[in-house]
Amino acid sequence: GGQWEKALDIFDDLQQRGLEPNVITYSALISACAKGGQWEKALELFDSLQRRGLEPSGITYNALISACGRGGQWERALGLFEELQRRGLEPNVITFNALISAYEKGGQWE
Repeated sequence: GGQWEKALDIFDDLQQRGLEPNVITYSALISACAKGGQWEKALELFDSLQRRGLEPSGITYNALISACGRGGQWERALGLFEELQRRGLEPNVITFNALISAYEKGGQWE
């Protein structure tokens, strides 16, 4: 297993103790999944965050764009970048780096 699996175990433990995860918790988990190459799990967590009524932050989007990029999902990464802006969040250097990396890993760099 990887660090992302340990992070998910801690997340499960947190919830079993009756504690409510917040956007910071989710962003950290999505980032752990990104580093572990688990873009699908990262998207599941993003959906879970929104089902709980939490608002994703720019940090959340950066982690998710990075996760999709590492998984070769450049089109998803671009869609998330557009969604971030529609929500009125400002992309930063980290956002653009993640997007550039997604294009490069997806073979879209011309």
